[in-house]
Amino acid sequence: MRRTALITGASSGIGEAFAEVFAAYGFDVVLVARRADRLQQVAETLMARHGVAAHVFVRDLAAPQSVDELCRELDARGLVIDALINNAGYGVPGTFLAPSWSQHAAQMQVMMSAPAELTYRLLPSMLARRYGRIVNVASLAALAPAPAGHTLYPAAKAFVVRFSEALSHEVRDAGVHVTAVCPGFTFSEFHDRTGTRERVSRLPRFLWMDAATVARQGYAAVMAGKTMYVNGRINLAIAVLSRSLPYGFVNGVSRRVSKLYRKT
Repeated sequence: MRRTALITGASSGIGEAFAEVFAAYGFDVVLVARRADRLQQVAETLMARHGVAAHVFVRDLAAPQSVDELCRELDARGLVIDALINNAGYGVPGTFLAPSWSQHAAQMQVMMSAPAELTYRLLPSMLARRYGRIVNVASLAALAPAPAGHTLYPAAKAFVVRFSEALSHEVRDAGVHVTAVCPGFTFSEFHDRTGTRERVSRLPRFLWMDAATVARQGYAAVMAGKTMYVNGRINLAIAVLSRSLPYGFVNGVSRRVSKLYRKT
C-alpha cells in the first residue's frame, strides 16, 4: 500500500519542498494551505513528476475550526495519514504591541494550536498501524536567545521543539517517529511576507540554506528517528554555542546582531 503524507503550508517554501521530497519517495500527498491556485500548481507538478496522488485542501489554519473540518474531510475521502508535516507558520514583524491582538492570536493558532491538534487527531491511527512519521518544522530561533521583534515567533517555535521532544519519548516504541526540524535562514517567501527581505539580505550568504536541502535533511532525520535536527553546520554551531556560553554574553550578541536584519 502506498503511504500518504499531509503537509501544511505546502504552497511554497519549506512546505512545498517537503511535499516534493515525500512524493519523490513514493508517498501520496495531501497539500494544505490557503492559496488554492498555488496548491493546485504544486499538486499537478508532483503528480506529473512522481506519479503520485496529490490531494488539495484549501484551509486557513488560523480559523479555530479548520483542523476539525480538515480531519472530517479526510475521513470522508477515506484518506489515512501516515506522515504529518506541520510546517505552516509565519512571522508578525514589529514590537509586541504594534500588531493587534487578533494578529497574535491567529499566529499562535497556526503555529501552536493547529499542529498540536492535527497531531492529536491523526496520531491514533498511526499508533494503531504501528507506523507514523511526524515532522514539526521549528526554527533555530527556538534554540537561541530571542531578539526584539517578531515577539511570539521564537516562543512558538520553542513550543514546537518541546512538544516534539515529549511526544517522541511517548511514541517512539510504537513505530512513530517525531522530529523537530530547526532550520535557520532559508530562501523562501517568509521574509517577503513579513516585509523584511531588504534587511535580511544584508546577512552573509553562508548563513542561508535552500528549502530543498532543509526538506531533504528533515526527511532523513525523521526516517532515522531523530528527535531534533538542526539544519546546517553553521546553525548547529550557533545552537551549541547558545547553550554552552554564558547566557548574558549570548543574549548581548544576539541583541546586537539582530539589528542587522530587524528594525527593532
